[in-house]
Amino acid sequence: MKKKLLAIMMMLMLTLSLAACGGGNGGGEAAGGEEGGEGFAGGQTFAIKIGHSDTTENLIHKSLENFKAYVEEQSGGAVTVDIYAAEQLGSNAEMAEMIEMGSLDAMMMPQGQEAQFAPKLNTLGLPFLFENYDQVYKVLDSEIGDELVADLESRNMIQLAYWENGLRQTTNSKKAINGPDDFKGLKIRTPEDEMTMAIFNALGASPSPLAFSELYLALQQGTFDGQENPVSNIHANNFQDVQKYLAMTNHKYECKNMIFSLTSWNKYPEDVQNLLKEAAKTYGDEHRKAIVDSQEAQLKDLQDAGMEVTNPDVEALKKATESVYTDYFAKNDWAEDLVSRIRAAM
Repeated sequence: MKKKLLAIMMMLMLTLSLAACGGGNGGGEAAGGEEGGEGFAGGQTFAIKIGHSDTTENLIHKSLENFKAYVEEQSGGAVTVDIYAAEQLGSNAEMAEMIEMGSLDAMMMPQGQEAQFAPKLNTLGLPFLFENYDQVYKVLDSEIGDELVADLESRNMIQLAYWENGLRQTTNSKKAINGPDDFKGLKIRTPEDEMTMAIFNALGASPSPLAFSELYLALQQGTFDGQENPVSNIHANNFQDVQKYLAMTNHKYECKNMIFSLTSWNKYPEDVQNLLKEAAKTYGDEHRKAIVDSQEAQLKDLQDAGMEVTNPDVEALKKATESVYTDYFAKNDWAEDLVSRIRAAM
């Protein structure tokens, strides 16, 4: 009897010993665990909220969906991304404040909004600085691109990659635009961006800011005669239904960039940070290409829907907006040198 009891005890001890040595999963929790362990993210999980102001039909949303799918797949589910479109989390200004305060993980921040935290970024929006996207990308992908956003860290922010908004055009419901005189008296909606308002003031229009989510209704009701946006935004938001005339002004360039709050960013392990940076660059480049490649087809759609497209006298528009450069250089002692280096980089 004693021998039988001893044998049973030895079997129990052996079983417990084997279980303690790892018992079948190779040690540690899987990538989906809450904390500890080995493997991706050290076994932790992260749920990222990212907001933007555009509709789900916009090309930026489609590239964000691809960003989400890639990050979730490559992390084995350790990182999930929830996208909130069309100002669901607030206006661009409100989301930017949330990023700075650390209550929102990430957003696609328009250039004008971002320039409030990194003032040199405003330089990209000077009137008629760029003629085409090739010139833009030569600048943004150089060391100048890093310099423009260096101030973000002091505002609890980090930019992962330059995404696209585009060269901006002008629409209105009153008349065709062929030169500076045609802007006079037009009520133009702009973003909350001093540079854009300065350009339209110089052209003789009456610019005023309004949240993007309210723009379609404001145009429909006649609160504004017109607005300015890249072709992709005009197309995605069906502005052809409430605007008759489209002028290919290319009056300024704007990027729209992936910005994270450092409050969130600093919580991510290095492998998570590296994955997010890689994905942001990959799908930012995808978004750029989509904007450039789609413009011709989108313009045809707008014309087929009844929009009248004009190509104004760019040299006359440049001359009319020279004062914007003069004022900008007077306010910023670094600006003239930066513009010279941007032009050299192009």
